[in-house]
Amino acid sequence: MTLTFEVDPAVDPALRDGVLSLWADVSNAGGAVGFVPPVTPEEIRPALLKHLVAMSGGGTRLLVGRDEDGRVAATAFFTFNTHPLMTHWVWLYTVMVHPRHQGRGYGRDLMAAVEHTARTAEGFEAIEAIRLTCRGGTGVDGFYARSGYKEVGRVPDAIRVAPGDDRDDIIMLLPLA
Repeated sequence: MTLTFEVDPAVDPALRDGVLSLWADVSNAGGAVGFVPPVTPEEIRPALLKHLVAMSGGGTRLLVGRDEDGRVAATAFFTFNTHPLMTHWVWLYTVMVHPRHQGRGYGRDLMAAVEHTARTAEGFEAIEAIRLTCRGGTGVDGFYARSGYKEVGRVPDAIRVAPGDDRDDIIMLLPLA
């Protein structure tokens, strides 16, 4: 079984609810995607709406992976830079694979689809690199390194998960050129 990836899927209630459910399930399983468990889809909804508004304006693009049942199983959001000196690279946000699919190589598949999208999709022609940040102490930086990303910066204790639990904000880059 593999995931089927699509760039810029039609945003309908099924997609919206699928992403919300995925985001809540990933967060509640301990995933470092902007929330601390426990969290509900309703608590996540404002963050998703920001992504969707940015998508409607063309500044953000969505890559979604669906499982064999057509359910949203993975996501990655690309955000284009508007600063004229930084339009040659994109940010990658909200990179998720549903916990029920983890351990099957779908994370690697998602990152390969991210790279393929940035190299080949319409609108990405001038993109020379993908930049992302991740939460220290989770081991996800090692995953991204195995996907070809290099650590290019670190802000110590920038993320406060809970009182007394501060984590580094790790900046990683994948050159495409």
